[in-house]
Amino acid sequence: MARQSNLNKPWRLIIPEDLYAKLKAHLFPGDGDEHGAVILAGVADTGTDMRLLARNLHLAKDGLDYVPGERGYRMLDTEFIQGRALEARDEQLAYLAIHNHSGADQVSFSDVDLRSHKRGYPALLDITRGGPVGALVFAENAVAGDIWTAGQNRHSLSDAIIVGRKRKVLHPKPVKQCSHMDPAYDRQTRLFGDKGQRILSQSKIAIVGLGGAGSLIAEFLGRLGVGNFILVDPDKVEVSNLPRLVGTSGWDAMKLFAADRRLKRLQAIAHQLSKHKVNVAKRNIRRANPNAAVSVFKTKLNDPEVVKRIKNCDYIFLAADTMRARLLFNAIVHQYLIPGCQVGAKVSSAPDGKIHDVFAVARPVTPETGCLSCNQLINPALLQQESIPAEERRAQAYVADVNVIAPSVITLNALATAQAVNDFLFYMTGLTEDDANIDDIRFQPTKRKVTYDTASSSQDCIVCSQTSKSSFARGDRRTLPTVKYEAKFEADGFEMGTTNIPTKH
Repeated sequence: MARQSNLNKPWRLIIPEDLYAKLKAHLFPGDGDEHGAVILAGVADTGTDMRLLARNLHLAKDGLDYVPGERGYRMLDTEFIQGRALEARDEQLAYLAIHNHSGADQVSFSDVDLRSHKRGYPALLDITRGGPVGALVFAENAVAGDIWTAGQNRHSLSDAIIVGRKRKVLHPKPVKQCSHMDPAYDRQTRLFGDKGQRILSQSKIAIVGLGGAGSLIAEFLGRLGVGNFILVDPDKVEVSNLPRLVGTSGWDAMKLFAADRRLKRLQAIAHQLSKHKVNVAKRNIRRANPNAAVSVFKTKLNDPEVVKRIKNCDYIFLAADTMRARLLFNAIVHQYLIPGCQVGAKVSSAPDGKIHDVFAVARPVTPETGCLSCNQLINPALLQQESIPAEERRAQAYVADVNVIAPSVITLNALATAQAVNDFLFYMTGLTEDDANIDDIRFQPTKRKVTYDTASSSQDCIVCSQTSKSSFARGDRRTLPTVKYEAKFEADGFEMGTTNIPTKH
Protein backbone atom coordinates (compact mmCIF):
# COMPACT_ATOMS: atom_id res chain seq x y z
CA MET A 1 0.00 0.00 0.00
CA ALA A 2 1.50 3.33 -1.06
CA ARG A 3 1.91 5.80 1.79
CA GLN A 4 0.75 9.34 1.20
CA SER A 5 2.98 12.33 1.88
CA ASN A 6 2.27 13.82 5.30
CA LEU A 7 1.49 17.13 3.58
CA ASN A 8 -1.38 15.53 1.65
CA LYS A 9 -2.89 13.30 4.31
CA PRO A 10 -6.15 14.32 6.01
CA TRP A 11 -5.89 15.23 9.71
CA ARG A 12 -8.39 13.80 12.19
CA LEU A 13 -9.00 14.31 15.88
CA ILE A 14 -9.88 11.29 18.06
CA ILE A 15 -11.51 12.15 21.41
CA PRO A 16 -12.52 9.75 24.22
CA GLU A 17 -16.17 10.37 25.05
CA ASP A 18 -15.65 11.32 28.72
CA LEU A 19 -13.07 13.95 27.74
CA TYR A 20 -15.43 15.27 25.06
CA ALA A 21 -18.32 15.43 27.53
CA LYS A 22 -16.22 17.60 29.89
CA LEU A 23 -15.11 19.83 27.05
CA LYS A 24 -18.62 20.29 25.65
CA ALA A 25 -20.07 21.09 29.09
CA HIS A 26 -17.37 23.75 29.51
CA LEU A 27 -17.82 25.29 26.05
CA PHE A 28 -21.63 25.20 26.05
CA PRO A 29 -22.89 25.74 29.62
CA GLY A 30 -26.03 27.46 28.32
CA ASP A 31 -24.89 31.07 28.62
CA GLY A 32 -24.43 31.61 24.87
CA ASP A 33 -20.93 32.96 25.51
CA GLU A 34 -17.48 31.99 24.25
CA HIS A 35 -15.14 29.84 26.35
CA GLY A 36 -11.65 28.41 25.94
CA ALA A 37 -9.56 25.32 26.61
CA VAL A 38 -6.46 23.45 25.48
CA ILE A 39 -6.10 19.81 24.48
CA LEU A 40 -2.72 18.09 24.45
CA ALA A 41 -2.74 15.20 22.01
CA GLY A 42 -0.61 12.33 20.82
CA VAL A 43 0.12 12.04 17.10
CA ALA A 44 -0.23 8.97 14.89
CA ASP A 45 0.62 8.48 11.24
CA THR A 46 -1.59 5.61 10.06
CA GLY A 47 -0.28 5.64 6.50
CA THR A 48 -3.48 7.12 5.08
CA ASP A 49 -4.24 9.87 7.60
CA MET A 50 -2.71 11.78 10.50
CA ARG A 51 -4.48 11.42 13.83
CA LEU A 52 -4.44 13.73 16.82
CA LEU A 53 -5.23 11.64 19.91
CA ALA A 54 -6.73 13.74 22.69
CA ARG A 55 -4.94 12.92 25.96
CA ASN A 56 -5.03 15.88 28.38
CA LEU A 57 -7.76 18.52 28.68
CA HIS A 58 -7.04 21.89 30.30
CA LEU A 59 -10.13 24.04 30.80
CA ALA A 60 -9.44 27.79 30.77
CA LYS A 61 -11.07 29.69 33.64
CA ASP A 62 -13.11 32.65 32.44
CA GLY A 63 -11.52 35.95 33.44
CA LEU A 64 -8.29 34.29 34.52
CA ASP A 65 -7.10 32.00 31.72
CA TYR A 66 -9.61 33.16 29.09
CA VAL A 67 -9.63 36.96 28.99
CA PRO A 68 -10.84 39.87 26.82
CA GLY A 69 -8.93 39.90 23.54
CA GLU A 70 -6.57 42.61 22.35
CA ARG A 71 -7.82 42.33 18.75
CA GLY A 72 -10.82 40.00 19.07
CA TYR A 73 -13.55 39.15 21.56
CA ARG A 74 -11.66 36.72 23.83
CA MET A 75 -8.28 35.05 23.98
CA LEU A 76 -6.29 32.59 26.06
CA ASP A 77 -4.00 34.26 28.59
CA THR A 78 -0.32 34.31 27.57
CA GLU A 79 0.84 32.61 30.77
CA PHE A 80 -1.78 29.86 30.33
CA ILE A 81 -0.67 29.30 26.72
CA GLN A 82 3.01 29.18 27.64
CA GLY A 83 2.46 26.66 30.44
CA ARG A 84 0.48 24.30 28.21
CA ALA A 85 2.92 24.71 25.29
CA LEU A 86 5.88 23.80 27.51
CA GLU A 87 3.98 20.79 28.78
CA ALA A 88 3.32 19.76 25.16
CA ARG A 89 7.04 20.10 24.41
CA ASP A 90 8.13 18.10 27.45
CA GLU A 91 5.52 15.37 26.93
CA GLN A 92 6.01 15.29 23.12
CA LEU A 93 2.35 16.08 22.52
CA ALA A 94 0.51 18.34 20.09
CA TYR A 95 -0.85 21.63 21.42
CA LEU A 96 -4.43 22.49 20.40
CA ALA A 97 -6.08 25.76 21.50
CA ILE A 98 -9.88 25.60 21.65
CA HIS A 99 -12.79 28.00 21.68
CA ASN A 100 -16.42 27.85 20.59
CA HIS A 101 -18.76 29.71 18.27
CA SER A 102 -22.53 29.75 18.18
CA GLY A 103 -24.42 27.46 15.84
CA ALA A 104 -25.08 23.76 15.61
CA ASP A 105 -23.98 21.81 12.52
CA GLN A 106 -21.47 24.16 10.89
CA VAL A 107 -18.51 26.16 12.16
CA SER A 108 -15.46 28.01 10.85
CA PHE A 109 -12.73 30.35 12.08
CA SER A 110 -13.27 34.10 11.86
CA ASP A 111 -10.80 36.31 10.04
CA VAL A 112 -9.65 37.57 13.43
CA ASP A 113 -8.98 33.95 14.50
CA LEU A 114 -6.90 33.21 11.40
CA ARG A 115 -4.83 36.38 11.77
CA SER A 116 -4.08 35.48 15.39
CA HIS A 117 -2.88 32.04 14.25
CA LYS A 118 -0.42 33.66 11.82
CA ARG A 119 0.91 35.90 14.58
CA GLY A 120 1.20 33.28 17.30
CA TYR A 121 1.73 29.81 15.90
CA PRO A 122 5.22 30.23 14.40
CA ALA A 123 6.41 31.10 17.92
CA LEU A 124 4.51 28.15 19.39
CA LEU A 125 6.19 25.85 16.88
CA ASP A 126 9.52 27.07 18.21
CA ILE A 127 8.47 26.49 21.83
CA THR A 128 7.18 22.99 21.14
CA ARG A 129 10.15 22.20 18.87
CA GLY A 130 8.13 21.51 15.76
CA GLY A 131 4.65 20.87 17.04
CA PRO A 132 2.14 20.08 15.83
CA VAL A 133 0.29 23.09 17.20
CA GLY A 134 -3.07 24.39 16.16
CA ALA A 135 -6.55 25.61 16.94
CA LEU A 136 -9.97 24.00 17.10
CA VAL A 137 -13.28 25.80 17.03
CA PHE A 138 -16.43 23.94 18.08
CA ALA A 139 -20.13 24.44 17.50
CA GLU A 140 -22.70 22.19 19.17
CA ASN A 141 -22.29 19.44 16.53
CA ALA A 142 -19.37 20.60 14.43
CA VAL A 143 -15.65 21.29 14.62
CA ALA A 144 -13.04 22.96 12.40
CA GLY A 145 -9.28 22.91 12.87
CA ASP A 146 -6.19 24.75 11.70
CA ILE A 147 -3.13 22.57 12.34
CA TRP A 148 0.46 23.82 11.97
CA THR A 149 3.48 21.53 11.60
CA ALA A 150 7.24 22.04 11.20
CA GLY A 151 8.10 24.42 8.37
CA GLN A 152 4.86 26.32 9.08
CA ASN A 153 2.87 23.88 6.96
CA ARG A 154 -0.87 24.20 7.60
CA HIS A 155 -3.55 21.53 7.52
CA SER A 156 -7.33 21.68 7.92
CA LEU A 157 -9.04 19.19 10.22
CA SER A 158 -11.21 16.78 8.24
CA ASP A 159 -13.28 15.59 11.20
CA ALA A 160 -13.31 14.62 14.87
CA ILE A 161 -14.36 11.17 16.06
CA ILE A 162 -15.69 10.66 19.58
CA VAL A 163 -15.07 7.10 20.78
CA GLY A 164 -16.66 5.36 23.76
CA ARG A 165 -20.08 3.82 24.23
CA LYS A 166 -21.10 5.03 20.81
CA ARG A 167 -19.27 6.67 17.95
CA LYS A 168 -19.99 10.21 16.88
CA VAL A 169 -18.35 12.13 14.04
CA LEU A 170 -18.11 15.93 13.85
CA HIS A 171 -17.33 17.78 10.61
CA PRO A 172 -16.80 21.48 9.84
CA LYS A 173 -20.06 21.40 7.89
CA PRO A 174 -22.68 18.80 6.93
CA VAL A 175 -21.40 16.15 4.54
CA LYS A 176 -23.49 15.27 1.50
CA GLN A 177 -23.99 11.52 1.14
CA CYS A 178 -25.10 9.39 -1.78
CA SER A 179 -28.67 8.21 -1.20
CA HIS A 180 -28.39 4.97 -3.21
CA MET A 181 -27.96 1.84 -1.11
CA ASP A 182 -27.80 -1.84 -2.04
CA PRO A 183 -31.35 -3.29 -1.76
CA ALA A 184 -29.84 -6.47 -0.30
CA TYR A 185 -29.52 -4.59 3.01
CA ASP A 186 -33.13 -3.37 3.04
CA ARG A 187 -34.18 -5.33 6.13
CA GLN A 188 -31.28 -4.21 8.32
CA THR A 189 -31.40 -0.59 7.18
CA ARG A 190 -34.90 -0.55 8.66
CA LEU A 191 -33.07 -0.77 11.98
CA PHE A 192 -30.21 1.71 11.53
CA GLY A 193 -31.07 3.47 8.27
CA ASP A 194 -29.14 4.13 5.08
CA LYS A 195 -26.74 6.31 7.08
CA GLY A 196 -25.91 3.40 9.35
CA GLN A 197 -25.37 1.07 6.39
CA ARG A 198 -23.07 3.63 4.79
CA ILE A 199 -21.06 3.84 8.02
CA LEU A 200 -20.64 0.05 8.02
CA SER A 201 -19.61 -0.01 4.37
CA GLN A 202 -16.92 2.61 5.05
CA SER A 203 -15.67 1.10 8.32
CA LYS A 204 -12.37 -0.72 8.67
CA ILE A 205 -12.21 -3.63 11.10
CA ALA A 206 -9.38 -5.85 12.34
CA ILE A 207 -10.00 -9.43 13.46
CA VAL A 208 -7.09 -11.04 15.26
CA GLY A 209 -7.52 -14.81 15.39
CA LEU A 210 -9.68 -16.54 12.77
CA GLY A 211 -10.42 -19.74 14.63
CA GLY A 212 -13.83 -20.73 15.93
CA ALA A 213 -14.71 -17.29 17.34
CA GLY A 214 -12.95 -15.18 14.72
CA SER A 215 -14.54 -17.04 11.80
CA LEU A 216 -17.99 -16.27 13.22
CA ILE A 217 -17.10 -12.59 13.64
CA ALA A 218 -15.92 -12.46 10.03
CA GLU A 219 -19.13 -14.11 8.84
CA PHE A 220 -21.35 -11.73 10.84
CA LEU A 221 -19.51 -8.60 9.72
CA GLY A 222 -19.41 -9.74 6.09
CA ARG A 223 -23.17 -10.16 6.06
CA LEU A 224 -23.69 -6.83 7.81
CA GLY A 225 -21.90 -5.16 4.90
CA VAL A 226 -18.71 -4.00 6.60
CA GLY A 227 -16.46 -2.72 3.82
CA ASN A 228 -12.84 -3.17 4.95
CA PHE A 229 -11.11 -5.97 6.84
CA ILE A 230 -7.69 -6.76 8.27
CA LEU A 231 -7.50 -10.49 9.10
CA VAL A 232 -4.62 -11.82 11.22
CA ASP A 233 -3.85 -15.47 11.99
CA PRO A 234 -0.78 -17.61 11.21
CA ASP A 235 -2.55 -20.98 11.41
CA LYS A 236 -3.91 -23.37 8.81
CA VAL A 237 -7.18 -25.30 8.93
CA GLU A 238 -6.93 -28.67 10.67
CA VAL A 239 -9.45 -31.49 10.73
CA SER A 240 -10.34 -30.78 14.36
CA ASN A 241 -11.25 -27.19 13.36
CA LEU A 242 -13.95 -28.19 10.89
CA PRO A 243 -16.90 -28.34 13.33
CA ARG A 244 -16.21 -24.75 14.44
CA LEU A 245 -14.81 -22.87 11.45
CA VAL A 246 -17.61 -21.26 9.48
CA GLY A 247 -17.77 -22.16 5.80
CA THR A 248 -15.06 -24.82 5.80
CA SER A 249 -15.09 -28.20 4.12
CA GLY A 250 -12.92 -31.28 4.40
CA TRP A 251 -10.88 -30.05 1.43
CA ASP A 252 -9.78 -26.96 3.38
CA ALA A 253 -8.05 -29.24 5.87
CA MET A 254 -7.16 -31.90 3.27
CA LYS A 255 -9.14 -34.24 5.49
CA LEU A 256 -8.72 -37.28 3.25
CA PHE A 257 -4.95 -37.26 3.81
CA ALA A 258 -4.76 -35.66 7.25
CA ALA A 259 -6.94 -38.37 8.76
CA ASP A 260 -4.58 -41.15 7.70
CA ARG A 261 -2.42 -41.55 10.80
CA ARG A 262 -0.44 -44.44 9.28
CA LEU A 263 1.57 -42.24 6.99
CA LYS A 264 3.16 -39.19 8.57
CA ARG A 265 4.30 -38.11 5.15
CA LEU A 266 0.69 -37.83 3.96
CA GLN A 267 -0.18 -35.82 7.06
CA ALA A 268 2.72 -33.47 6.37
CA ILE A 269 1.53 -33.03 2.78
CA ALA A 270 -2.03 -32.43 4.01
CA HIS A 271 -0.81 -29.68 6.34
CA GLN A 272 1.20 -28.09 3.55
CA LEU A 273 -1.78 -28.07 1.17
CA SER A 274 -4.46 -27.07 3.68
CA LYS A 275 -5.80 -23.51 3.57
CA HIS A 276 -4.88 -20.75 5.96
CA LYS A 277 -7.71 -19.70 8.25
CA VAL A 278 -7.47 -16.10 7.05
CA ASN A 279 -8.04 -17.23 3.46
CA VAL A 280 -11.14 -19.20 4.44
CA ALA A 281 -12.47 -16.15 6.31
CA LYS A 282 -11.73 -13.93 3.31
CA ARG A 283 -13.63 -16.34 1.06
CA ASN A 284 -16.65 -16.25 3.36
CA ILE A 285 -16.62 -12.46 3.65
CA ARG A 286 -16.43 -12.04 -0.13
CA ARG A 287 -19.29 -14.50 -0.62
CA ALA A 288 -21.45 -12.33 1.61
CA ASN A 289 -20.14 -8.99 0.34
CA PRO A 290 -18.26 -9.11 -3.00
CA ASN A 291 -17.36 -5.42 -2.62
CA ALA A 292 -15.48 -5.88 0.65
CA ALA A 293 -11.75 -5.10 0.71
CA VAL A 294 -10.00 -7.85 2.66
CA SER A 295 -6.30 -7.87 3.59
CA VAL A 296 -4.96 -11.11 5.08
CA PHE A 297 -1.87 -11.56 7.23
CA LYS A 298 -0.65 -15.12 7.80
CA THR A 299 1.31 -14.09 10.85
CA LYS A 300 0.93 -13.13 14.48
CA LEU A 301 -0.30 -9.79 15.72
CA ASN A 302 3.20 -8.60 16.68
CA ASP A 303 4.28 -8.39 13.02
CA PRO A 304 5.22 -4.70 12.44
CA GLU A 305 3.32 -4.54 9.14
CA VAL A 306 0.17 -5.84 10.84
CA VAL A 307 0.42 -3.23 13.59
CA LYS A 308 0.94 -0.51 10.99
CA ARG A 309 -2.28 -1.51 9.22
CA ILE A 310 -4.33 -1.93 12.39
CA LYS A 311 -3.52 1.64 13.46
CA ASN A 312 -5.81 2.72 10.63
CA CYS A 313 -8.79 0.67 11.83
CA ASP A 314 -12.02 1.82 13.48
CA TYR A 315 -12.43 -1.25 15.70
CA ILE A 316 -10.49 -4.36 16.71
CA PHE A 317 -11.79 -7.81 17.60
CA LEU A 318 -9.39 -10.00 19.57
CA ALA A 319 -10.30 -13.66 19.15
CA ALA A 320 -6.83 -15.04 19.91
CA ASP A 321 -6.23 -15.93 23.52
CA THR A 322 -2.46 -15.76 23.93
CA MET A 323 -1.09 -13.31 26.48
CA ARG A 324 1.13 -11.72 23.82
CA ALA A 325 -1.91 -10.97 21.66
CA ARG A 326 -3.76 -9.55 24.67
CA LEU A 327 -0.78 -7.39 25.61
CA LEU A 328 -0.46 -5.83 22.16
CA PHE A 329 -4.23 -5.48 21.59
CA ASN A 330 -4.54 -3.76 24.97
CA ALA A 331 -1.74 -1.33 24.11
CA ILE A 332 -3.17 -0.43 20.68
CA VAL A 333 -6.63 0.30 22.11
CA HIS A 334 -5.32 2.79 24.66
CA GLN A 335 -2.28 4.18 22.85
CA TYR A 336 -4.15 4.84 19.58
CA LEU A 337 -7.70 5.28 20.96
CA ILE A 338 -9.16 2.47 18.86
CA PRO A 339 -11.96 0.63 20.69
CA GLY A 340 -12.29 -3.12 20.53
CA CYS A 341 -13.60 -6.28 22.11
CA GLN A 342 -11.91 -9.42 23.38
CA VAL A 343 -13.99 -12.58 23.02
CA GLY A 344 -13.52 -16.12 24.18
CA ALA A 345 -15.12 -19.31 25.43
CA LYS A 346 -13.78 -21.87 27.85
CA VAL A 347 -14.63 -25.29 29.18
CA SER A 348 -12.80 -26.06 32.43
CA SER A 349 -12.43 -29.61 33.60
CA ALA A 350 -10.91 -31.41 36.58
CA PRO A 351 -8.07 -33.95 36.21
CA ASP A 352 -10.66 -36.74 36.31
CA GLY A 353 -12.38 -35.24 33.25
CA LYS A 354 -15.41 -33.85 35.10
CA ILE A 355 -16.61 -30.52 33.67
CA HIS A 356 -16.93 -27.86 36.34
CA ASP A 357 -17.29 -24.61 34.39
CA VAL A 358 -18.51 -23.64 30.94
CA PHE A 359 -18.61 -20.02 29.91
CA ALA A 360 -18.30 -17.54 27.05
CA VAL A 361 -17.30 -13.91 27.50
CA ALA A 362 -17.38 -10.66 25.52
CA ARG A 363 -15.14 -7.94 26.97
CA PRO A 364 -15.47 -4.45 25.49
CA VAL A 365 -12.15 -2.61 25.78
CA THR A 366 -12.44 1.12 25.10
CA PRO A 367 -9.88 3.88 25.70
CA GLU A 368 -11.51 5.09 28.92
CA THR A 369 -12.42 1.75 30.49
CA GLY A 370 -9.96 -0.07 32.69
CA CYS A 371 -7.51 -1.97 30.53
CA LEU A 372 -6.78 -5.71 30.47
CA SER A 373 -3.66 -5.17 32.56
CA CYS A 374 -5.57 -3.33 35.29
CA ASN A 375 -8.10 -6.15 35.41
CA GLN A 376 -5.44 -8.86 35.74
CA LEU A 377 -6.31 -10.35 32.36
CA ILE A 378 -2.70 -10.37 31.18
CA ASN A 379 -0.95 -12.99 33.26
CA PRO A 380 2.78 -12.16 33.45
CA ALA A 381 3.67 -15.79 34.18
CA LEU A 382 1.89 -17.01 31.04
CA LEU A 383 3.35 -14.12 29.08
CA GLN A 384 6.80 -15.28 30.06
CA GLN A 385 5.98 -18.87 29.16
CA GLU A 386 4.91 -17.85 25.67
CA SER A 387 8.33 -16.31 25.08
CA ILE A 388 9.98 -19.70 25.65
CA PRO A 389 10.41 -21.96 22.58
CA ALA A 390 7.78 -24.72 22.34
CA GLU A 391 10.35 -27.49 22.81
CA GLU A 392 11.65 -25.98 26.02
CA ARG A 393 8.11 -25.33 27.24
CA ARG A 394 7.20 -28.98 26.78
CA ALA A 395 10.43 -30.10 28.44
CA GLN A 396 9.60 -28.00 31.50
CA ALA A 397 6.10 -29.53 31.56
CA TYR A 398 4.18 -26.33 32.08
CA VAL A 399 0.67 -27.05 33.33
CA ALA A 400 -0.66 -24.00 31.48
CA ASP A 401 1.12 -24.83 28.22
CA VAL A 402 -0.58 -22.94 25.41
CA ASN A 403 -0.37 -26.10 23.28
CA VAL A 404 -2.70 -28.07 25.58
CA ILE A 405 -5.87 -28.78 23.59
CA ALA A 406 -9.01 -27.58 25.39
CA PRO A 407 -12.65 -28.42 24.61
CA SER A 408 -14.32 -26.04 22.17
CA VAL A 409 -17.87 -25.88 20.77
CA ILE A 410 -19.24 -23.57 18.08
CA THR A 411 -22.36 -22.64 20.06
CA LEU A 412 -20.25 -21.27 22.94
CA ASN A 413 -18.30 -19.17 20.47
CA ALA A 414 -21.58 -17.95 19.02
CA LEU A 415 -22.73 -16.60 22.40
CA ALA A 416 -19.67 -14.39 22.82
CA THR A 417 -19.27 -13.31 19.21
CA ALA A 418 -22.92 -12.36 18.66
CA GLN A 419 -22.75 -10.07 21.68
CA ALA A 420 -19.44 -8.60 20.55
CA VAL A 421 -20.66 -7.89 17.02
CA ASN A 422 -23.90 -6.37 18.31
CA ASP A 423 -21.84 -4.08 20.55
CA PHE A 424 -19.79 -3.04 17.51
CA LEU A 425 -22.90 -2.57 15.35
CA PHE A 426 -24.67 -0.26 17.77
CA TYR A 427 -21.44 1.59 18.62
CA MET A 428 -20.70 2.39 14.97
CA THR A 429 -24.25 3.39 14.07
CA GLY A 430 -24.70 5.48 17.22
CA LEU A 431 -27.66 3.45 18.53
CA THR A 432 -26.13 2.45 21.86
CA GLU A 433 -28.11 4.15 24.62
CA ASP A 434 -26.35 6.85 26.63
CA ASP A 435 -26.67 4.97 29.91
CA ALA A 436 -25.61 1.58 28.52
CA ASN A 437 -22.95 -0.16 30.60
CA ILE A 438 -19.64 -1.27 29.11
CA ASP A 439 -19.28 -4.24 31.43
CA ASP A 440 -17.81 -7.60 30.48
CA ILE A 441 -20.63 -10.05 29.78
CA ARG A 442 -20.18 -13.66 30.86
CA PHE A 443 -22.54 -16.38 29.67
CA GLN A 444 -22.74 -19.61 31.68
CA PRO A 445 -25.08 -21.82 29.64
CA THR A 446 -25.01 -24.85 31.95
CA LYS A 447 -26.42 -22.60 34.67
CA ARG A 448 -28.55 -20.53 32.28
CA LYS A 449 -26.89 -17.51 33.85
CA VAL A 450 -25.53 -14.18 32.58
CA THR A 451 -23.26 -12.06 34.78
CA TYR A 452 -21.59 -8.68 34.35
CA ASP A 453 -18.12 -7.63 35.48
CA THR A 454 -17.32 -3.93 35.70
CA ALA A 455 -13.78 -3.12 34.58
CA SER A 456 -11.53 -1.40 37.09
CA SER A 457 -8.59 0.90 36.44
CA SER A 458 -5.40 1.74 38.26
CA GLN A 459 -4.39 5.39 38.62
CA ASP A 460 -0.76 4.55 37.90
CA CYS A 461 -1.23 2.02 35.08
CA ILE A 462 1.46 2.38 32.43
CA VAL A 463 -1.11 1.59 29.71
CA CYS A 464 -4.38 3.42 30.40
CA SER A 465 -3.78 6.00 33.14
CA GLN A 466 -3.00 9.68 32.55
CA THR A 467 0.30 9.62 34.43
CA SER A 468 3.41 10.88 32.68
CA LYS A 469 4.67 7.29 32.42
CA SER A 470 1.61 5.92 30.65
CA SER A 471 1.27 5.34 26.92
CA PHE A 472 -2.37 6.46 26.84
CA ALA A 473 -3.16 8.41 23.63
CA ARG A 474 0.53 8.92 22.84
CA GLY A 475 0.31 7.34 19.39
CA ASP A 476 3.62 7.01 17.57
CA ARG A 477 5.56 8.75 20.35
CA ARG A 478 5.67 5.51 22.36
CA THR A 479 6.83 2.03 21.38
CA LEU A 480 4.20 -0.70 21.29
CA PRO A 481 4.76 -3.92 23.28
CA THR A 482 7.96 -5.69 22.33
CA VAL A 483 10.50 -7.72 24.25
CA LYS A 484 11.82 -4.43 25.68
CA TYR A 485 8.30 -3.47 26.74
CA GLU A 486 7.85 -6.77 28.54
CA ALA A 487 10.96 -5.95 30.57
CA LYS A 488 9.31 -2.62 31.41
CA PHE A 489 6.12 -4.49 32.32
CA GLU A 490 8.14 -6.49 34.82
CA ALA A 491 10.01 -3.48 36.16
CA ASP A 492 6.76 -1.69 36.96
CA GLY A 493 5.68 -4.28 39.48
CA PHE A 494 4.67 -7.43 37.61
CA GLU A 495 7.03 -10.32 38.31
CA MET A 496 6.80 -12.15 35.02
CA GLY A 497 8.15 -15.39 36.42
CA THR A 498 5.64 -15.76 39.25
CA THR A 499 2.41 -17.70 39.26
CA ASN A 500 0.78 -16.16 42.32
CA ILE A 501 -0.76 -13.22 40.46
CA PRO A 502 -4.57 -13.50 40.53
CA THR A 503 -6.07 -13.63 37.06
CA LYS A 504 -9.57 -13.70 35.70
CA HIS A 505 -10.52 -16.28 33.09
